[in-house]
Amino acid sequence: MDSKSDPTRVKFRRPIKVKVKSPAPIQITAEQILREARESHESQIQPPPKRKIADSTELADYRNRKRKEFEGQINNKNLLVKYAKWEETRKDFKRARSIYERAIELNYRDHTMWLKYAEFEMKNKFINNARNVWDRAVNLLPKVDQLWYKYIHMEEMLGNVNLCRSIFERWMTWQPDEQSWFSYIKFELRYNEVEKARAIFERFVECHCSVNSWISYANFEIKNGGIGNARNCYERAVDKLLDDEKVEKLYVAFAEFEERCREIERTRCIYKLALDHIDKDRGEDLYEKFVAFEKQYGDSESIEDAIIGKRRFEYEDGVRKNPTNYDTWFDYIQLEESIGNKEKIREVYERAIANVPLVEEKYYWKRYIYLWINDALYEEIEALDMEKTREIYKECLKLIPHKEFSFAKVWLLAAEFEIRQLRLREARLILQLDKIRFLGSILKWNFNLVILIVVESYMRSTWNGRQKIAMVGANL
Repeated sequence: MDSKSDPTRVKFRRPIKVKVKSPAPIQITAEQILREARESHESQIQPPPKRKIADSTELADYRNRKRKEFEGQINNKNLLVKYAKWEETRKDFKRARSIYERAIELNYRDHTMWLKYAEFEMKNKFINNARNVWDRAVNLLPKVDQLWYKYIHMEEMLGNVNLCRSIFERWMTWQPDEQSWFSYIKFELRYNEVEKARAIFERFVECHCSVNSWISYANFEIKNGGIGNARNCYERAVDKLLDDEKVEKLYVAFAEFEERCREIERTRCIYKLALDHIDKDRGEDLYEKFVAFEKQYGDSESIEDAIIGKRRFEYEDGVRKNPTNYDTWFDYIQLEESIGNKEKIREVYERAIANVPLVEEKYYWKRYIYLWINDALYEEIEALDMEKTREIYKECLKLIPHKEFSFAKVWLLAAEFEIRQLRLREARLILQLDKIRFLGSILKWNFNLVILIVVESYMRSTWNGRQKIAMVGANL
């Protein structure tokens, strides 16, 4: 069957071929079409008819009718404002003032109504009335800063500087935010009253004793009082804000101030004081600034100290996040041993061995035991404190859960230490079979110890046995 004669065949329209493909001379956008439609629609809307009032009677009738319309919706705040403005356009200020008073009686906590009321009085040059409105507003709403600002701005525009100052003083009794204090200070500086501004700053830092407040005070003294006053501000701030969370910001500002004054030693002392008092988790930025300072002004020794301090901070941060990361403890101890401070080394060792593995499995104790071993070897070789070394070995052997597992190396090192001290009886006691369940391993690993103990047992009755034992030990 011919496909053209098939009645079920769907016929599609042929696409229209575009004869002219060049752009039209006038381009029309969708935005232009919408705009023309809106303009044509607006042109069809007829403006309301203008009403002409011929005499005073007709004017009074119009006013009464308009007032009745407003009075019918008197509970609406927006209509009240609209009503007052309408009366203002009619130059009936007494009625407009009465309407504002009624609006305030409805809700005196709405500070926007007070603003409109005062602006109405100022716009029509009723200064005393405006002052009265502002005074009532700040008495009823003393925590709304905008009312104070507007009140002070009006008085300053009128040139009443003393009255502005008294308004500021009333405001400051409510202990407003920092920006309010800064406005008072800037007001005094506009009239070159530096001493009064300084007195305000003193009250300000007592009210808002924060890092930013003291830094602002110090910057003020740098501009107006000199270096000595600014340094005094920083020193007082450090004493009062020693435990503040943002004290590192104060230390940085103090150090940068001394650096600008070319007081290099003072700057270095401030950085070191800060690093000693600030928690390690909050001093990263401080360490970076200290290292940068030392690279710029310090010698090789001071630069090395700064870098060591930064590494110490990194290790402290690492062990704080994961106390059982014994590799970090080993690196930390190695750093302290390279410095050579005995007290610090012992402190780090004690902190490290205090982190006992939580699981009693030998796999988790292998790295931990070497902390005890290194501690004992340090006390014996470097510190030359034999009693403390003996105590370390005893505590380590006491801590190991021997019912689960044990470490032959610790027993052997403890015994070797006693032999080096010519205390063979104690060494023999350490290696007794009732204390160690793996004596065969010890005999296999360190046969020289057993030889020394046998020799000591054989020669214990001789006159110079201890000397001979020492000679035997030296020849093994």
